[in-house]
Amino acid sequence: MVEEVTKHSVHTLVFRSLKRTHDMFLSDHDKAVGKDGTSDTVKRNCKARDEYGPVMNLVEESRLERHQPTNAYPDPHQPDFQIDNPVVLGIHPYPSVPGVELSADTMAQLRGPSDAGIQDVTRALPPAQAKLEAERTAASVADIHRHHGPERSMALVAVDKTKGALVPRKAPTMPKPQWHSPWKLHRVISGHHGWVRCLDFEPGNQWFVTGSNDRVIKIWDLASGRLKLSLTGHISTVRGVVVSPRQPYLFSCGEDKQVKCWDLEYNKVIRHYHGHLSACYAIDLHPTIDVLVTCGRDASARVWDMRTKANIHTLSGHTNTVADVKCQATEPQIITGSHDCTIRLWDLVAGKTRATLTNHKKSIRSIVLHPKLYMFASASPDNIKQWKFPDGNFLQNLSGHNAIVNTLALNQDGVLVSGADNGTLHFWDWRTGYNFQRIHSAVQPGSLDSESGIYAAKFDLSGTRLLNCEADKTIKIYKEDESASEETHPVNWKPEIIKKKKY
Repeated sequence: MVEEVTKHSVHTLVFRSLKRTHDMFLSDHDKAVGKDGTSDTVKRNCKARDEYGPVMNLVEESRLERHQPTNAYPDPHQPDFQIDNPVVLGIHPYPSVPGVELSADTMAQLRGPSDAGIQDVTRALPPAQAKLEAERTAASVADIHRHHGPERSMALVAVDKTKGALVPRKAPTMPKPQWHSPWKLHRVISGHHGWVRCLDFEPGNQWFVTGSNDRVIKIWDLASGRLKLSLTGHISTVRGVVVSPRQPYLFSCGEDKQVKCWDLEYNKVIRHYHGHLSACYAIDLHPTIDVLVTCGRDASARVWDMRTKANIHTLSGHTNTVADVKCQATEPQIITGSHDCTIRLWDLVAGKTRATLTNHKKSIRSIVLHPKLYMFASASPDNIKQWKFPDGNFLQNLSGHNAIVNTLALNQDGVLVSGADNGTLHFWDWRTGYNFQRIHSAVQPGSLDSESGIYAAKFDLSGTRLLNCEADKTIKIYKEDESASEETHPVNWKPEIIKKKKY
């Protein structure tokens, strides 16, 4: 059924068109809207209360006090004159009221106060309002708390408890860095036929082990630097080695996807851990349980049972190569850094991500745990960042090492070392992030200048020797300069306001 259209006269249609045109052009959009007096007053009052609420009443009180008469005594000739609580100011028992005369006998008995009595009474009197106004520099804590409560004064800090004066809070300044002795090259060890990619120390600090591009694992005497043993078995570059502190085992991984367990009593491979789909880049042992964790180019980290060779967990979540992995006894027990610019903290029991840190802008190649504090650092070409466990709260940036940072090392004295692809070593004070020394590693004679890259660095267990694995096929040992002092090598430090970056 079609609804019939209502017909209107021409006069009605013209009138409706005029009304629509009038409504359209009635308001001029270019002209500013006139101010409403009531709304403007409410707005100004709200802004004044928010900005100056704690001290608005003090301005009004001081204005009233300024206009009050200076005569503190009432006029007895006024009709409403009366004395509620007469105050005795002298030592005589009569009220000192103006206009009241004493008898002759009372005048004869009256003695004036002594000087000592006048001083005692003066000391007991409260300070004059004029003196308080002269000494006042800002609103007192008591005034603001009395009128507006303590929660309204969060932006101010009391600095003088005697006066209760308030001043704006000062910006924090960087603490002075601790002085550290400079480091110098002590020994160069050569013997590998390829880039030296990884190293680790044995628990007794007597020898150390290195892995190289020549597919050989070598064990060296730490004191003399002499070669003790060579282990062959990998068919590609050895990328990670770690010595067990509880068993006579050495674990290694490489670009041949193999993870091997070596028995150092027989110098033979006793276990293989199969499962990685591509090159394996890093390996670490759990400090308290018999578990090892490896990571690699297949964008995953794998948790292995040391004895049964079972793959307990495959920690997946990264979207690119996982370059480094670290284990610790407390939560989070596994930390991984990846080329996808993220760091993941893992729950070992559940095998799931506990937290993902996305502050880095470029690929992360190294992670180091602090030996004493509940903190860690990560290295990337954009920055070296410090973090706090267990949630991975960002602490500060260590900026200035403008290169591809391949490795980090940290000792118990708070000396952080970063080694880069261009052969530069930077030494940092952990607490303040101050860069106190920079070294460019010299290449072995006969090598190209481009072969000065540093692939791994680590302090020995005493923290007094630093070992670097480099692209010129050598291992370099650095020691502290014993002849240096604060006078010969002063800290070139200038205090500045901390600019805490979020990224």
